[in-house]
Amino acid sequence: MTRRDLWPLLLAATAKAEGGFEAGAAKRSITPDPLLPVSGGMGAPSPVKSKQGELMARALVMRSGAEIVGIASVDLIGFPAVLGDRVRALVPRIAPDRILIGATHTHSAPDSYAFPDGKGGHTGSLEYMDFVVKQVAASLNQAIDQLQAAELRVASGEAKGKIAYNYYAPDLYDRRVSAFEVRRPGGASIATLVNYAIHPEVIGSGQGILSPDLVGPLCDTIEKRQGGVAVFMNGAQGGMVTADNRDLEQAPRDAVKAKWKDSRTWAECERIGGLLAEESLRLLGVAKWQTNPELVCRAARVKFPVESEELWQVVQHSPLRYPHGADRTIVTQINFLRLGNARMLTIPGEALPNIGFYLKRKLKGEHQFLFGLTNDAFGYILTEVDYQSFAAYRYISRVSLGEKTGEILIREGLKLAVD
Repeated sequence: MTRRDLWPLLLAATAKAEGGFEAGAAKRSITPDPLLPVSGGMGAPSPVKSKQGELMARALVMRSGAEIVGIASVDLIGFPAVLGDRVRALVPRIAPDRILIGATHTHSAPDSYAFPDGKGGHTGSLEYMDFVVKQVAASLNQAIDQLQAAELRVASGEAKGKIAYNYYAPDLYDRRVSAFEVRRPGGASIATLVNYAIHPEVIGSGQGILSPDLVGPLCDTIEKRQGGVAVFMNGAQGGMVTADNRDLEQAPRDAVKAKWKDSRTWAECERIGGLLAEESLRLLGVAKWQTNPELVCRAARVKFPVESEELWQVVQHSPLRYPHGADRTIVTQINFLRLGNARMLTIPGEALPNIGFYLKRKLKGEHQFLFGLTNDAFGYILTEVDYQSFAAYRYISRVSLGEKTGEILIREGLKLAVD
């Protein structure tokens, strides 16, 4: 009997007879010791002199009847499926297609892709990646062990204040934050999940500081206020929705293009992360508790062509051995979740905000979540009409899988999200 044959038996053995809603959460540090160079993407990583905050793996597991779903978040620039599958192999009590793993996309963490360096080597540490895999799996397994009766509340709305903006066109970004909390019935918080589209690059990769960036203070604020474990899942932040760390009190460095100097400090991470946390909790504070929310998960394997020569070189030559087809394609997992009055869809990369707005508009339910950089993180995701359309889009087009990526994502994602 194969492991795949055992999944239904494992699920049946762990499910409650009456099928009540349960939740459990856990976290593990993934800060390297000694510190490693940090990566902002393809190219040579930056040497590190110090750290600010801790890189973390955070996990939330939910169960209702025979349905069990694990959601994990890692403080890395990305977490490709080849590593995600290693995690899934270490968590046998959840079916692999029910484990969703997203990257926060901090630009102050080690390379998690093992990018080829053009000299026959690569820019990552395979030992560190193996350590992260084990820590993510450990957090998921501990969350399963801590499953307990729970209730749910969900909220969404505009997060007010100076949190994010679009670097290419300042006003074109999604101000909405979506969040949910699970707690013991009438009791202590188990976990709070926040979903918002933003590049955590206040500090950035060039200062020689290893950091979770604004995500660390975001989670710390929630855990201090609510208790439990805080989980951050990024959204449709591609091209180029970033943290609003502009120093608007100073004169712009380019008045014509409306570009300001940035405040690249830990204090600014605390300001932005803390504000996003407070806004999430403000919205959750008026949400009603749901005592036995429905939990439904669907998954699909989706094929994408790889037109980008740069990404194809990563696929072919990284020592992680990314699975790929001879026809220059990759296959990745997309998930849809129905949780109470919320609907959630995963995005295997950095979708532009117009794709995010469209998907949210098409998702049903009272509250919509988009989990970006989840289950895979292969570059930017554009629609055909955006691909190579403006000078500002040259870079994001070059590191996109190709011009069909957005249309494929929309079509296949909405096939899953039928209710």
